[in-house]
Amino acid sequence: MNERIKIAIVQLNPTLGAIDANVERMLEVRGDMAAAGAELIVYQELSVAGYPPEDLVLKPIFEDECARGVERLRQVSADGGPAMIIGAPRRVDGRLHNAAFLLADGEIVAVIDKQELPNYGVFDEKRVFEKGPVSEPINFKGWSLGLMICEDLWSPKAAGQLKEAGAEILIAPHGSPFEIDKLEERFEMAASRVRETGLPLILVNQVGGQDELVFDGNSFVLDARGKVVVRLDSFREDWEIVTLVRGESGLEPQPGRNQEPQSTTRQIYQALLLGLRDYIGKNHFPGVLVGLSGGIDSALTAVLAVDALGPDSVHAVMMPSPYTSVASIEDAEACARALGITYRVIPITPMMEAFEAALSPTFEGHEPDTTEENLQARIRGNILMALSNKFGEMVIATGNKSELSVGYSTLYGDLCGGFAVLKDLYKTGVYELSAWRNENRPEGALGPEGPVIPENILTKAPSAELKPDQTDQDVLPPYDELDRLLSLLVEDDASLDDVVAQGFDRETVARIEHMIYIAEYKRRQAPPGVKITSRQFGRDRRYPITNSFRNAKRWREEEA
Repeated sequence: MNERIKIAIVQLNPTLGAIDANVERMLEVRGDMAAAGAELIVYQELSVAGYPPEDLVLKPIFEDECARGVERLRQVSADGGPAMIIGAPRRVDGRLHNAAFLLADGEIVAVIDKQELPNYGVFDEKRVFEKGPVSEPINFKGWSLGLMICEDLWSPKAAGQLKEAGAEILIAPHGSPFEIDKLEERFEMAASRVRETGLPLILVNQVGGQDELVFDGNSFVLDARGKVVVRLDSFREDWEIVTLVRGESGLEPQPGRNQEPQSTTRQIYQALLLGLRDYIGKNHFPGVLVGLSGGIDSALTAVLAVDALGPDSVHAVMMPSPYTSVASIEDAEACARALGITYRVIPITPMMEAFEAALSPTFEGHEPDTTEENLQARIRGNILMALSNKFGEMVIATGNKSELSVGYSTLYGDLCGGFAVLKDLYKTGVYELSAWRNENRPEGALGPEGPVIPENILTKAPSAELKPDQTDQDVLPPYDELDRLLSLLVEDDASLDDVVAQGFDRETVARIEHMIYIAEYKRRQAPPGVKITSRQFGRDRRYPITNSFRNAKRWREEEA
């Protein structure tokens, strides 16, 4: 019996549906792993198809193409090179499964179907897949491998069954998306399975952006004591060969490259950068357009775009109105200059005057209000979309989660665009990331080093500049207070009494809760954006638009 085995853990960035390209990438890396002496390669969950496939996996032709991809890999495995653990959907007796295949020596040695199908948060696997049966360990060259797919790790059931059946090591291909603090949770869950079974564990996680989800990689190996002996990098393709030795107490993974975890701020920035880069690249846009207002949201959006795509692919437009301050015009130009991007100015005053002339007979007798303010935002949206139509670049919406929460945004105005990179980032987070980026240029960023956001943008009071002397705090609490309040109401689903108990003013909480509810129709029409929190609007938090429930209303009735 062999006393030593070399297993390559490989985290790749697939494109959902690009089955041939995904297979070719797997084979390309397999060649490198073969040259380095690997005997077995572990890829992530649904590595052939990409993850999550959602309803695309229900198309028979998609299933057929995935099966052809598996067949291609099976044939190649006959070359005497490393065996492979791969992921793909498979249909058996009319039932579709999320499966992992062990391919070796030209054969499908074993197939394991996912047992635990997540049906919470962003996951909806029970909609498309059928639960698999209890799995047995796989014998590979005398090694007993306990294979479990993603969610199977998050329940003690599968790991315990594999241990009882004689598994020597747990191997978990994953499709686990990034969110704040998710890395620590993933480590702790894996460590729990190790403590329960006394077995070492390999976790291989996907990397890359897929619509609103970003997968961070961070694949790792734990020894039987739960110690991290190998850890791959974050937010990029990476791989490492792990040597396992059979000792008196079982399999012992030997220490290898162990990347230090990134700070939370760096993780968030890298998640936004990668999510934007892959959304643009995988959807084949030639570049992006950003409405650069001189404010911090549009500045950070432009910086992220440049870091993700390079300055030649980012085009900024300043659209001043009579209410736009000279400082904002200067700040926008300074930011564009620091980033080295194309910058143009298109004043909207003539269009505002044209709308005013056309609408004045109908509006006669009515005082100006938010209608006129929204017209300015919609004129800017129209300009950006016209440029997008003409030149092909995608518009990036610049709004943040604080604004989206309370509806401080204009439909068909600043909400227009194909992607909203700051969608799940609160305003205080926008300031934090902006200050951090001025001090740091993350690995893989294509933008310049040094400060890229003018200091005045970081320090001036935020304003939509749609009327004279306007600031956001005219209608909203200070953002540090608002964001703490929103986190309780949105992420935690806290009641009015729960939030008040945290020290907030009752009337303020009631007003903000009401604003959250009535803005649901706007959020339904907002563009997709990178998910970084536990409850992103859209994929996680799905509230009805027609909704008469009001916790604040009940409170007022009780008080009366």
